[in-house]
Formats: sequence, structure tokens, C-alpha cells
Amino acid sequence: MKDFEINPSILSADFGHLADEIKKVEKDSTFLHIDVMDGHYVPNITFGVPVVKAIRPQTNLIFDVHLMITNPMDFVEAFADAGADMITFHVETVEDPQPVIDKIHSLGKRAGMSIHPDTPIDKILPWVEKCDLILIMSVRPGFGGQHFMEESLDRIAAVKKIVEEKGLNTIISVDGGICTETIDRVVKAGANLLVAGSAVFSNDDHAKAIRELISCVSL
Repeated sequence: MKDFEINPSILSADFGHLADEIKKVEKDSTFLHIDVMDGHYVPNITFGVPVVKAIRPQTNLIFDVHLMITNPMDFVEAFADAGADMITFHVETVEDPQPVIDKIHSLGKRAGMSIHPDTPIDKILPWVEKCDLILIMSVRPGFGGQHFMEESLDRIAAVKKIVEEKGLNTIISVDGGICTETIDRVVKAGANLLVAGSAVFSNDDHAKAIRELISCVSL
């Protein structure tokens, strides 16, 4: 990976022209963030396996599928078969994360774990070295366009500390409220994969929006 990358979230894209929306971010992105919501774990419903399968032939971007669902193990294989490259589940949704991580890895995919902003960060720290990606929610999940929660910066730093101490290659991702005003602080706290939905897809020129986000970071 580069020092940091923007991970466009199609939650904020125009679903009526999804393939075209994805094409507009390809030159400036490596990843594509796909939020799967079930209306149970979060108060919203988005899309499922058929949508991932439908857009997979449209792009070579790395599909980062974020399962905001109560029973992730039941759907890991289906999303892997549909074309997910990384599958991220929430630590709050399972009693023991290890079987889910093992299942994802057994399918040849990268495993990610996410944490809700209301969950103590200590709950995810023991799993940092087991996962390929740790996703810190910086808004309460469910809807796009929310404001960044400043207390997330300390949570990012806590994960970054473990990554550095153990010499890990774990990706530190952050999702929620990423915009030109927040991205510099988030990267400096330790994140290297920034999920951005509204900040990218609400701009008529999606590629320009990604470049503007990147330009706001002073490394």
C-alpha cells in the first residue's frame, strides 16, 4: 500500500448508474468500499450478494466488503464467491471472532474487523495481529453523510501503536466523516485507508474529489 489511500464508498453513489460511478473513481483508487447493512445490526438496509456479483465484472478494484450484519459467518462464503477481496465484520456481532477470521482466510480472502464507536477500543485490540485490516468507525454506522467523531483519533492511535510495536502490516481503516477538514488529522493519527462516501460521490467530478482529499494531507 501507499502511505495512505482513499477507499470510495458506494453507499453514497448513484445506484441507478452504479457501474458508471465506479468507473469514475478507478484511476484514483485501488479499493472500493461496499457497505452491506441488514436493518438489524444497523438501522438501514443497503444491498447484498447479488449487487456485489453484478458489479464484480465491471472493475478490477479491490472489493472491501463491510458486513454490518448480525450473522456474518452465514454470509462470508457467499460474498467471497460473489467477488469480495476483503471481508470485514463487526467485533460486536460474534461471541468469538476467530472462526470468522479463519473462514475468511480459508476462502483466500483478507479478513477485516470493525468496531462501533460506542464499543470500548480494548475489545478489538487483541485481534489486530489476527486481521489484515482493522476498521474504526468514526460515526455511528447506518447512514452516510455524518460528522466525524473527534474521539476516534485516540482509537486510531491505539491501534496504530499495536501495529508499530508488533511490526505488523495490518491496514488501519477509518470510516465516517472523512472530508477535506478531517482527513489530515485521521492520517496523522495512524490511518492509512480512508473510507469516503459523500466526500467523493456528492462531487460531480469524483476523481477530482479524491485528489482534493489526498492534497489535504501533509505528510
